Amino acid sequence: MTEFFIGIITILITILIYHFSVKIHKKWDYPFTLPILISTFVIIIGLLFFDIPYDTYLIGGDWISQLLGPAVVALAYPLYNNRHLLKKLMIPVISGTFLGAIVGITTGIALAKWAGFENEIIYTISSKSVTTPVSMAITDSIGGITPLAAVFVMIAGISGAVLSQYIFKYAKINHYLGKGIALGSASHAIGTATALENSEIEGSISSIAMIISAIVVSILTPWLLHLFL
Repeated sequence: MTEFFIGIITILITILIYHFSVKIHKKWDYPFTLPILISTFVIIIGLLFFDIPYDTYLIGGDWISQLLGPAVVALAYPLYNNRHLLKKLMIPVISGTFLGAIVGITTGIALAKWAGFENEIIYTISSKSVTTPVSMAITDSIGGITPLAAVFVMIAGISGAVLSQYIFKYAKINHYLGKGIALGSASHAIGTATALENSEIEGSISSIAMIISAIVVSILTPWLLHLFL
């Protein structure tokens, strides 16, 4: 079977799994039934059960990954719709995201160091809270493990999307500004998708937080690593 047909089959199966995951989430609307969480779990189990190498799945997975760019660009639409309000909120959004980025970097470094991981792992986990392409670029530049960086980013995104409702409830965070900044700066695109489900303005703020966080983390990560290590 050629790579082309393997890629087509992989994409169709992935879309089918995600389609049923969405239906499950609509029927049982809980954080732990998020489509991306269910889809990821089902795909992993399927690869293990049928003994399918990850490289084989990645033939089609790479094609899906190419859509990440257009998907991120599409976030400009809600930003445009809410541009007047966002201008008024720019200072709290920038300051909140800046602090969130620092917390994301330092907690990753501190926890990995406390757990006794080697420096290579610490380098890799330091940029976990930004979107995958940015995190992998940062990890590569500082000497971390680039493929593992993508895994940490995925964990940060899914855990943020799943646990955010409980954290917001416990911390009594009800305003769209606080929720949007938190999801965008801690859980990147996956968090932003969750924010968009709540409201367009919350998703817009999360989009800006995700972008600002990527810039701040890119600049501060090498400096904070040098400071802590």
